Amino acid sequence: MSDISALLAIARGATAAGAALLTTEEAGAVHSKGDRDFVTQLDLKIQATMQRRLRAHAPRITFRGEESGTQSPDLAHSEWTWVLDPIDGTSNFIHNIPLCAVSLALVHRDSPILGVIRAPFLGLEYYATEGQGAYVNDRPITTGRAQHLRDAIISIGDYAVGPGAEAKNRTRLAVTEALAAEAERVRMLGSAALDLAWTAEGRIDGCIIMSNKQWDMAAGVLIARESGAVVTDSDGSIHNVRSRHTVAANPIISQELLQLISTAQQ
Repeated sequence: MSDISALLAIARGATAAGAALLTTEEAGAVHSKGDRDFVTQLDLKIQATMQRRLRAHAPRITFRGEESGTQSPDLAHSEWTWVLDPIDGTSNFIHNIPLCAVSLALVHRDSPILGVIRAPFLGLEYYATEGQGAYVNDRPITTGRAQHLRDAIISIGDYAVGPGAEAKNRTRLAVTEALAAEAERVRMLGSAALDLAWTAEGRIDGCIIMSNKQWDMAAGVLIARESGAVVTDSDGSIHNVRSRHTVAANPIISQELLQLISTAQQ
């Protein structure tokens, strides 16, 4: 396998190409993938463009994109895989809300070792490699330093749609209610990549995402970890591709946040 710095350069180049399309092309046709779940023609174009570029520069690495359907490799059994969300926050993008990003990770077996998130409407590029720290626009970043939830801004991931949404949202609403009673402020950004990147940068102090789709999470999980955040499942176990949920926070409030989630789910 190539040197990690070379792979990071490939990933940053591919993500920059995708982000350029995001800011210069129209959404095109919008299709429904399910209940209130959409894909644009631009999602597909960005994914195809980045996949070609990644294959050209690293042909032995397999590829999994959000829009790849059932032909994607199983991450838990793949040696090396690029994992892409071409537009994380598609609904935001469709509605001209600038909180959206291109999110690309390199996963080794079941763990991300490289991640790049580019939010071009905000002028932000986040990246990290395992053991080398996290950066935004080439500047090192660390998590925030809130001492208690009452001093913290916490974001929560999107509410569920599709089959089983009502039951899933009872949990999400219970967690939201608990946060409203304890945290300084609660936010919903509509982009899991930015939830995790902003936790990494200290713009927010933590995030709770009651899902674990790897194209949404892989890059952000690594970036958050490399900034010093604690990233777990909602039961406190170490986060991986098999986790049910994704919880990240600065290490000072991580346990307090996990206790709140546990109590809210009872």
